[in-house]
Amino acid sequence: MAPRPGRRALAAALILLLAASGGAAARPFTDAAGRTVELPERVGRVLAAGPPAAVLLYTLAPDLMAGWVSAPHPEALPLLEPRTRALPAYGRLTGRGGTANVEAVLAAKPDLIVDSGSLGPTYASLADRVQAQTGIPYILLDGSFAKTPEAYRQLGAALGRQSAADALAAEAQSLADTVGRAVATVPEDKRPRVYYARGPRGLETGFTGSINTELVEAAGGRNVAQDGGGRLGNVSPEQVLAWNPDAIVTLDPAFAAGLSADPLWRNVRAVQSGRVYVAPLQPFPWFDAPPGVNRLIGLRWLAARLHPDLFPQPMPDVVRAFYSRFYHVDLDAGQAAALLGGTATGAPPGPAR
Repeated sequence: MAPRPGRRALAAALILLLAASGGAAARPFTDAAGRTVELPERVGRVLAAGPPAAVLLYTLAPDLMAGWVSAPHPEALPLLEPRTRALPAYGRLTGRGGTANVEAVLAAKPDLIVDSGSLGPTYASLADRVQAQTGIPYILLDGSFAKTPEAYRQLGAALGRQSAADALAAEAQSLADTVGRAVATVPEDKRPRVYYARGPRGLETGFTGSINTELVEAAGGRNVAQDGGGRLGNVSPEQVLAWNPDAIVTLDPAFAAGLSADPLWRNVRAVQSGRVYVAPLQPFPWFDAPPGVNRLIGLRWLAARLHPDLFPQPMPDVVRAFYSRFYHVDLDAGQAAALLGGTATGAPPGPAR
């Protein structure tokens, strides 16, 4: 939970904030949770409440960012728009592991706080609480992968960037539709069974319905972790062996590198067949952590890994186009190759797809 500011400091900050607003005209805005929030007529500085919102905001309006939730990894810096590389980190305002200092947030003088994720009553209540505590308008957007285009359009309306948001929404929809049409040709019983190995031991996973594993089904796979209530949870090595997945997806290169020599894992079909896929991580992980719009390129990548015959376009070309359009950086061929270089272990050599 975020630390609470002292009353005197909070009052002083609120006075400064109200003075800075200069009584600017407000406009009503209904967010994805159905909350009506009064937004300033012009939004000049925006703060993300959590990592998914930070990626969403960065892709649409990097010039409006007041800061990051957490400082970008040094390896991510060359892959970020230059003026965003040195922005301060304010921590997470809500959700698990909230770390933001509210006084520091107020001092940043954002015109708007944006969150992206679940729309359940708990999160709507948290949004109301932070808005009441800070006096800063706080909007909540749907973070589910299927609602990505809608999230762009709503954020564009809030920021006064509707045209740019509509364009990104259309591209996101096109990417998802292209993958969806291709994998729809694969019968359900022919789709690979996939295990998401999360954490350094690979024994945390997302059960079917979890926002963290939405890409598995969208990319034409079947999540082996069923009946877990759509949550993240821990499983045993024996359970993974019993599932015996055809493919494993992980974010941890070190974990993947050790699987073939690990007696707990080396007999799993995915390990024996070399179908262990390490999702690229920079500047934002492609598969999860956060489960934001960063997964758009992850969808295309994972679909090509699971169904290489359906996606003949070279993956480096796809990556360069995506990073230019969504991440505002032009990759050279070496950077694209480096991103893709560690994405599979034990797989037969071949063109990066």
